[in-house]
Amino acid sequence: MAIDTSNLDLMLSQLSAASAAAQGKAVSATPAGGVEFSQALKSAIDQVSMAQQSAQQMTKDFVGGQSNVDLQDVMINLQKASLSFQQMVQVRNKLVSAYQDVMNMPV
Repeated sequence: MAIDTSNLDLMLSQLSAASAAAQGKAVSATPAGGVEFSQALKSAIDQVSMAQQSAQQMTKDFVGGQSNVDLQDVMINLQKASLSFQQMVQVRNKLVSAYQDVMNMPV
């Protein structure tokens, strides 16, 4: 299970709006028909968490000897969980960097 990347465009547009607002330009708070940034971020984090829980459960099932779980499926699920976590960390790093840029802007 991977992070839904459709929310990333919304996050980027909201970061652009925050940057424009910091520069004194008038911008609406929420795009028409959009969701709040916090909701999009929570949804992405929940998806990563579910992917990790699914991979852990599948690993436990394989180690427990259940016959319906293949090693290939376990490894694929573990890689998906790892990649989605790495993607989340990179998004977090970009958000922290953007926050620091906004905070360092002269007033």
